Amino acid sequence: MSESAPWRPGDYTIYILVAISAITLVAAAALGEGETPLLKVVQAGAPSFPVGIFGIITMFAVANSALINMMMASRLIYGMSRENVLPDMLGKVHASRKTPYVAIIFTSLLAVALIVCAGGVPALGGTTALLLLCVFAVVNIAALVLRRDSVGHSHFKATTIVPVLGSITCVFLAGPWTGRDPVQYLIAAVLLGLGVVLWFVTVGIMRIDSRGFPSG
Repeated sequence: MSESAPWRPGDYTIYILVAISAITLVAAAALGEGETPLLKVVQAGAPSFPVGIFGIITMFAVANSALINMMMASRLIYGMSRENVLPDMLGKVHASRKTPYVAIIFTSLLAVALIVCAGGVPALGGTTALLLLCVFAVVNIAALVLRRDSVGHSHFKATTIVPVLGSITCVFLAGPWTGRDPVQYLIAAVLLGLGVVLWFVTVGIMRIDSRGFPSG
């Protein structure tokens, strides 16, 4: 398993300060309306700031976030393929560049299909937040369940109330009572269904290989 990224509290401090500044300048109800909440904050805090420059900054920020997510998704799919969770084809590495090119192509095509069919970036952004909340809820629950397994070395153990509150909060924020667009649940269901199909394909291929039949 690869070493996890270091925890940098400074990043979270910046996010918290940005959130506090946004709520201070613009009411929460107004921020929830429309697709450009940060633009409202900029217009309220610095009315003379050129909107065109903010648009350019936003474009680069979105492109950077998309690139990071694409890299993360392709490496995640590559790792799952290496662990025999997804088909072996998705784990192929380029001979010279040493990059998981099949996983990159797969995630790129999937992203394009989602943008075309899912109704635009806002729906995908909300779906991403929904799936992340579900993942975080599972991780917090797993932190409690895995405590049943004893290990022979010292390790970090979070206070019980932390994963409990974390899982409850994530489940609550992922629920429809928060006013989440129903299309986000549909997109999430499609993505989860695709993952299940790929897993069954992998299991089927592994069973055929174990019996000595050609895997195609």
